Amino acid sequence: MSSTSQPSIPSTTRSHRPEADPRRWWGLVVIALAQLMVVLDATIVNIALPSAQRELHMSDSNRQWVITAYTLAFGGLLLLGGRIADLIGRKRTFVIGLVGFACASALGGAAHTSGLLFAARALQGAFGALLAPSALSLLTTTFTDVKERSKAFGIYGAIAGGGAAIGLIMGGLLTEFLNWRWCLYVNVPIALVALLGALWLLHDPRPERAGRPSLDIRGVVLGCGGLVAVVYGCSEARPRGWSDPLVLGLLCGGVVLLGVFAWWQTRARNPLLPLHIVRDRNRGGAFLMLALAVMGMFGMFLFMTYYLQVVLGYSPLKAGLAFLPLTGAIIFASTQISARLMSRLPPRLLMTPGALLAAGGLFALTFLTVEPAYASHVLPSMLLVGLGMGLIFMPVMDVATSGVAVHDSGVTSATVNTAQQVGGSIGTALLNTIATSTSAAYITAHLQTAAATGGMTPDVQDRVVKEGTVHGFGVAIAWGSGIMLLAATVAWLLITARAPRQASAATEYGPAYDPHRMRAV
Repeated sequence: MSSTSQPSIPSTTRSHRPEADPRRWWGLVVIALAQLMVVLDATIVNIALPSAQRELHMSDSNRQWVITAYTLAFGGLLLLGGRIADLIGRKRTFVIGLVGFACASALGGAAHTSGLLFAARALQGAFGALLAPSALSLLTTTFTDVKERSKAFGIYGAIAGGGAAIGLIMGGLLTEFLNWRWCLYVNVPIALVALLGALWLLHDPRPERAGRPSLDIRGVVLGCGGLVAVVYGCSEARPRGWSDPLVLGLLCGGVVLLGVFAWWQTRARNPLLPLHIVRDRNRGGAFLMLALAVMGMFGMFLFMTYYLQVVLGYSPLKAGLAFLPLTGAIIFASTQISARLMSRLPPRLLMTPGALLAAGGLFALTFLTVEPAYASHVLPSMLLVGLGMGLIFMPVMDVATSGVAVHDSGVTSATVNTAQQVGGSIGTALLNTIATSTSAAYITAHLQTAAATGGMTPDVQDRVVKEGTVHGFGVAIAWGSGIMLLAATVAWLLITARAPRQASAATEYGPAYDPHRMRAV
């Protein structure tokens, strides 16, 4: 390739172009497997948690660490993982992440103390922070043709959106028919298959020494420390409350660290997060829109899991299967609607209607009652949310990663995953706090009324508790619907990229510029 090539695909034979290699589609399967493993692991242990708590004798206050240890390490180390991928190569980072994730999963499955399980979950998150950004950046640099990129991102978006629901289904199956440990052991064979496929199918040469970015150690400490503090503060808000001094200290400290991190990135020679990545209007809007959308969706996962099992009395397996329509709707919308329309419509004409559909689905859940209402309320809402999220995921990931120089692809992909993880963590903590406080106020008031009128019986008390729980869910989901409307507003106002009309190979072969999508970065 000539060193004077312009921002377009160089003149070369088709046999030497990435688009000519049919094995890249099998490589996509490998990348999708790894991404599925990372995404579903955030939810697969949710349904298994009661069994693990009983066997390992965890206290109610400590059981949250099975979830929080993973999200803390994953969300806090993603930017570092993305920079490591740019430093030593995406394939090498991908392989290291797979091996480490499998070993950490085996350690967690064999854990006989709660402390060892917490440590294993933290290790899973750390290696997931290597795996996720390298997977997305491999996808970005492998598929450069517009039509093939649309198909690839459609599949990837379906995996990213449906993985959390698939995790709930797998968690129910494995817990009911085997035991909770298999929710961790299941990652080992998945990782082994993905590892063999990666070694054979994926090609990503290690960057030349002169072109490798050096690690910004101060940026690592400030950025990762700030993210960990924010995520940790949000996780502690659930048992302690948002006004607790520790929670406020962590949140304020995290915000200060992130502010100093942003300042340092303007001065660092090789910044951990080059600010031109987030300064671009389209890309920054995509990151913000994705974080807001995931906040609403993860809140729905939490409340629907408890509604189905606690209020309606579903078994773990039945509760997991109840999420199948949501998963199917996300996959259908990603692969059959978004993937077909992305090359014809501006991204915001997919994202905005998608967010509005999801907001409508969430709002419909505010009318839940203690009586069985799966067919009349839950199912239609899940279909609307699934269709909406399927319209969002693929175009938002495409906009977030388009027009980025190849040496920044790893950190850009890490920022996408950070937006998802931090958005999900904050959304879960915020909405759960709203739900529990609203439920407590409702239950206290109605029990006092029943006691004052002499109508207090065990049946009445049980009914009031269930009604209060559902009422709290409804109020929190209404907030989630409002957050999804805000995501729609962000997509419409900030994302102005046009539909792609040519291959995005400029990122791969020349300067990071695509004249039909975004301005030069």
